Amino acid sequence: MSDARPKVAVFATGGTMASPAELGMGSIPRLTAEDLMATVPGLAAMADVSAISFRQAPSFELTVPDLVELVENIGRQVSAGATGTVVIQGSDCLEEIAFLLDLLWNGDQPIVVTGAMRNPSLPGADGPANLVAAVRVALSTAARGLGSVVVFNDEIHAARFVQKTHTSSPATFRSTPTGPIGWISEGNVRVAVRPVGRHHVWPDRALVPSVALLKVGFGDDGRLLSSIAERDYSGLVVEALGGGHVPRTMVAPLQQLAARIPVVLASRTGSGELLTHTYGFPGSESDLLDRGLIPAGYLTGLRSRLVLLLLLMRGSSREQVAEAFRKVGTPGAGDLRLGTGKR
Repeated sequence: MSDARPKVAVFATGGTMASPAELGMGSIPRLTAEDLMATVPGLAAMADVSAISFRQAPSFELTVPDLVELVENIGRQVSAGATGTVVIQGSDCLEEIAFLLDLLWNGDQPIVVTGAMRNPSLPGADGPANLVAAVRVALSTAARGLGSVVVFNDEIHAARFVQKTHTSSPATFRSTPTGPIGWISEGNVRVAVRPVGRHHVWPDRALVPSVALLKVGFGDDGRLLSSIAERDYSGLVVEALGGGHVPRTMVAPLQQLAARIPVVLASRTGSGELLTHTYGFPGSESDLLDRGLIPAGYLTGLRSRLVLLLLLMRGSSREQVAEAFRKVGTPGAGDLRLGTGKR
């Protein structure tokens, strides 16, 4: 008799959910995918779940090649009949990894990223509930076409908007400016908002370039820019003040860097869209864009760095980078499709 249950592949990469506290050592990721499935026996009634131990590390130890390999594995699971996939990982870099997966994946089947804020040894550990919710979303027809989403605390967040906002709260993940795009209630998956467009960038090269991320602060004299120039970075993202401003002392060094490498201008505020022509003083957004910097649109500095990194892995020119950011950084500006990727 054939198994009529839908198929879901759950990839474990480590993180808090897989990290019980050990006496005198703190929490260490050591639980396998099979161990995590065993903590939620009800999953077997929901779906035919394949438990895959992909990595066992904190999220910040994962690499871009790891994620490319993960998406290739996801493609194989989907080709074998998986309705959707779940990725369990640490929360430190979860917003970045979810966004990278969103850029790398070009299938309709959802990739649902989840984890935990309380390790399995603590009262009220949130991992099992998050895992059940993530599997429900992976199975849901409402999640098809959304790309990569983050499911935490019974909320569904689009990878392009979600941010970690608290060091320890189970409600740490928030999305600005949209809020969550859906939720889970009484086991039902509700998707109330669907983001416009999909963007796909598949790297052509295995070598990962160095892309610097520089946050500008009050009184910044820009001396770190000379270090970036000396260390042969392939690209730079500047998290500027307000709508896209830097102190006057940084203007000339940024112009010199922009003549050599792609320099993307984002806002450090974490919400809103980079201005392009509101202010006109030296170091204003319009002045910097006239000097060759590339506007990030609504993308945060963290997300801008990932987009630039993948574009450089494709060997994109400055003009191609600028056009890609115009699409990815502007809702409704059109889909970006670079490379076939894996399905």
